[in-house]
Amino acid sequence: MCSIAVMEEIPALSARSVVLSLLLGSHPDRMSAAELVRAGEHFGIPPATTRVALTRAVAAGDLRRDTADSRRYVLGERLAARQRRQDEAVLDAETAWDGGWEMAVVVVAGRTGAERAALRERLASYRLAQLREGVWTRPANLRRPREYADERVLTTFTAVPDEDPADLACRLWDLTAWAEEGDRLLRLFEHTAAPAPRLAVAAHVVRHLATDPLLPAAVLPAGWPAARMRAAYAAYQDELRELAVAPASASPG
Repeated sequence: MCSIAVMEEIPALSARSVVLSLLLGSHPDRMSAAELVRAGEHFGIPPATTRVALTRAVAAGDLRRDTADSRRYVLGERLAARQRRQDEAVLDAETAWDGGWEMAVVVVAGRTGAERAALRERLASYRLAQLREGVWTRPANLRRPREYADERVLTTFTAVPDEDPADLACRLWDLTAWAEEGDRLLRLFEHTAAPAPRLAVAAHVVRHLATDPLLPAAVLPAGWPAARMRAAYAAYQDELRELAVAPASASPG
């Protein structure tokens, strides 16, 4: 019953998404077409469908052939960068905090709509939130470099708010909604055993973690589920790694 409920709430992944999820989640340096086809069969995907998905993923730039061994595939530049951000997020989430907040203030007017949108996207990728138009901030608890500071339209500094930092965090992020969705995904993941639905839920866990603001514990609500989600997904990565190296005879018929 649980697997049926999961499939109703979270659609199964396409063959292409399965292939990309395997390379994003299992962290092998590279996987051959034969390994990906065998893994696809584990998730109920016919070999021919997986091969078509590989061709399309390469054409779209999501995958590329390994330069050292053309039989193997590696993540394309965009997805490799996404994987690095996922990995960095786990480390950043464990960093101590001294109470300071990063601030980025737009000080140049007259920019085009496209330029403003690009800047908003860049600042959001560094997990800053917009306090008001042109003013972005977050707790200064992340170890990643503040490379957004090279934007000529910004002035950046560190400050300490006068108001309760937990109240400020709740104004900037909908922490209640994030935690509720995280708890829901954890329940689904814990009660899903069938391979294809389990991978689909795991993919949603990763996507949700990508939106985690990575705030210090001092400003988070009680019971914040991010650490439990990362632990569950880390254990699932072990499952994917075992699948990637399993002999062909281990695949279900």
